[in-house]
Amino acid sequence: MLIRLLFLGIVLFLIEIYAFQAIKTLIKVRWILISYQIFSLFLLVFLVYSFSKFDRSVGQTRQTMLTMAVFLIFYVPKLIFTITMLGEDLFRLCAGAINFFVNNDVEKNIFPSRRKFVSQIALGLAAIPFASLIYGIFEGKYNFKVLKQTLYFPDLPESFDGFKFTQISDIHSGSFDNKEKIEYAIDLINKQEADMILFTGDIVNTHAHEMKPWLETFNKIKKYEFGKFSVLGNHDYGEYVTWPNQNAKEVNFEAIKNLYGEIGFDLILNDHKFIQKGNDRIAIVGVENWGKGFKQAGDLNKAANNLSKDDFKILMSHDPSHWEYEIKNHPKHFQLTLSGHTHGMQFGIEIPGFFKWSPVQYVYKQWAGLYENLGRYVYVNRGFGFHAYPGRVGIWPEITVIELKKGKSLV
Repeated sequence: MLIRLLFLGIVLFLIEIYAFQAIKTLIKVRWILISYQIFSLFLLVFLVYSFSKFDRSVGQTRQTMLTMAVFLIFYVPKLIFTITMLGEDLFRLCAGAINFFVNNDVEKNIFPSRRKFVSQIALGLAAIPFASLIYGIFEGKYNFKVLKQTLYFPDLPESFDGFKFTQISDIHSGSFDNKEKIEYAIDLINKQEADMILFTGDIVNTHAHEMKPWLETFNKIKKYEFGKFSVLGNHDYGEYVTWPNQNAKEVNFEAIKNLYGEIGFDLILNDHKFIQKGNDRIAIVGVENWGKGFKQAGDLNKAANNLSKDDFKILMSHDPSHWEYEIKNHPKHFQLTLSGHTHGMQFGIEIPGFFKWSPVQYVYKQWAGLYENLGRYVYVNRGFGFHAYPGRVGIWPEITVIELKKGKSLV
């Protein structure tokens, strides 16, 4: 732990040096520069101290979220300063080498001095994430969006043509701090004309008690003709804290599983349920969490036991990497998989229908929205809540409404 903190301190210190070089190029007023240095030192001490006080027996708290917010708000812009200044230093180094070795010019300064306009560009670039991250904390994290998707399947049973369901995912109730905003989101859910609702996991950050203040609010989600079903997410297992003993962890896990029932959802654990409409039926399949690099309690074969390839199946699996590694080519042919987990990293750029980008795409092939492989689909919900960074920038909290239609795929 001490070595990690020392390494963090050194990295932050180097970023501070380069950021100050940019500021010094732009500002010549001595007292402003001194004030900047004092503030930066205070910030550095605060972050190192806060990170050193993280308690693995407690997990995420308001203090840890504040620390992450401060870290991102100030050090992402400073990192942009650093990258820009490093780029200029590389240019200066090359120019100096040319002056010395090619032009044989040793009488004047070998290295060109820093250019003001480069620092101005760095400041302009740094202002974008600075303002965006602040907006994400105060507005973005509750900027709920209803996203609608129509999917066509040639093997969809006739009676389910036009069937609609709502999907929510990644509530992370332990992060909430505004009851009015959450009630607004529940109203949005209830306004959707859907036949069923599916919840793809992560009801808490770690502890069952996080959801207790929100039970009444989430119990306002209306009843649906064809039911309310859910699965577990990776955070529901209490894997990210240190427990006093195994029994305490198991008690918490059982309490978390009960939470789903307390808000009216039927929790499916490596199993399936049939819903009937007219003379037809479809299977709602639910697996426990299975993720590449995460807990792998999901048992797809057990969940699909006694189901045939021809049964129409909606599979809930929290982590989309499960689709990539096990589901998309499974012989049982899962027509539609619903996932969450990634949150779209709560940071990115989206222009619906044209462009979407987030750093999380370099980790997950399927990270937000709809993906298809040989007529099989996975939809990755961007998440209802937030975790670690108490905000969202560009990747907004999502309520999904999917309509199933019988017919040839349009994708």
